[in-house]
Amino acid sequence: MTFKESATPRPELLFLTTESFTYALEVLANIDSDLACILETLGNPPRWERESGFPTLLRIILEQQVSLAAANAVFKRLSGVVLSLTPENFLQLGDGQLQEIGFSRQKMRYCRELADAILTGQLDFAQLETMDETAIRTELKRIKGIGDWTVDIYLLMALKRPDVFPKGDLGIAVALQNIKELPTRPTPAQIEVIAQNWRPWRAVATRILWHYYLSNAKRKSVTVDL
Repeated sequence: MTFKESATPRPELLFLTTESFTYALEVLANIDSDLACILETLGNPPRWERESGFPTLLRIILEQQVSLAAANAVFKRLSGVVLSLTPENFLQLGDGQLQEIGFSRQKMRYCRELADAILTGQLDFAQLETMDETAIRTELKRIKGIGDWTVDIYLLMALKRPDVFPKGDLGIAVALQNIKELPTRPTPAQIEVIAQNWRPWRAVATRILWHYYLSNAKRKSVTVDL
């Protein structure tokens, strides 16, 4: 069976591949003219993938409710101070050091909770790789500071799941308001309804919408880095 025979992922398709990503772009362009327009104008989006594990999840926590540029700056400073970003090494940093790097007190607490969960065995990244999305969400949300958006971004970028959809993402809301010519910014519930037509490739649709949003941001001289 080839991808061109069916838009439904095969049972063994647990993560996006180069083949499935390319196919999904074709499918989405055929079923949504607004997404097709983005692809025609801007070209294909990057896949925006990250390695699974502690550094990536910590970085996503830093990205909560702040600009990507600000979070990226903090993460780069942290990586310059802690050359091997492991939970053990992160916990060696005191409040003063983290504040100088740019951590808020809330983000300090959340990232330390994450590091502790890994060291105590509460969180096992290898096990996450084999779990379904519901189980992954349950496991990650046990850790203070990790909510649905953080789980969605980890599933999408690190675990490369094809149909995960961060309905609470600001970039998606802004992009949809523009391309769908909506009078107001859509709510997460409204976004979820719009996205139903993109199943089972909503993670790819997300990347198309981010591509549009970030392209507009760059035209406004806003520095971004996924």
